[in-house]
Amino acid sequence: MTSSVGETARYLYAISRELAPEALAGVGGLVGAPLHVVSHRGLDAVVSDVPLAEFGELALKQNLENLSWLERVARGHDEVVHAAAAAGPVAPMRLATMCLDDDGVRARLDEWHDALHGVLDRVEGRAEWSVKVLVPPPEPAAAAASGTGSGVAYLQQKRAEQQEREHRLARTSNLGEQIHQDLASITVASRLLSPQDPQLTRYAGTMVLNGAYLVDVAAGDRFQRRVRELAAAHPEARIESGGPWPPYSFAVLEQT
Repeated sequence: MTSSVGETARYLYAISRELAPEALAGVGGLVGAPLHVVSHRGLDAVVSDVPLAEFGELALKQNLENLSWLERVARGHDEVVHAAAAAGPVAPMRLATMCLDDDGVRARLDEWHDALHGVLDRVEGRAEWSVKVLVPPPEPAAAAASGTGSGVAYLQQKRAEQQEREHRLARTSNLGEQIHQDLASITVASRLLSPQDPQLTRYAGTMVLNGAYLVDVAAGDRFQRRVRELAAAHPEARIESGGPWPPYSFAVLEQT
């Protein structure tokens, strides 16, 4: 099936290999459209039709600033990627990657052919895990002593507080690096991501590590066990792990 030029476009979710269409049974695309697989030169693109009235250039520019729309599309996109990843290696596409029709999809597969096969080779049989390390905020300082000499005592207290903040920052930064190096040594690949906004984490402390790790599926239990060991060894921090997920951090092409 090919989309109708002028009304709809083909939305690309992920690229895989030897993907049986039945692996996507029961999973719908965005706006309720059915999913299709476009196969070309040993690659399989998971696509669906989307209306240009919503996903065309001008509409998309506005919709990407609409948080509720963006969340809905991101969730739908991720659901399809997860379904494809359950059946084999995947290279997830960037959100809102589109072509006019199936010929355009095949042209993209030609353009990215070698890079895609390299990506799929790298992530086959592997999944992504995340680890976040958060440290609590410092305890509120005790009120400065009052009375005779309180001015000197106040200055001494402020100086001590500043020194403690500096020491604490150094300790927590080292903790994030230490845990990252430990986990990177037992995984296939790793990436340091930017710390998340506290409004997203809903945690008042500081995120000193936001890491992504590419792990062999067979080694998933070992990875989780090591995270638990690190959490037990560092009760002063909150260590969170998530996964296994499709390898978003290790398989997305630098698309142009």
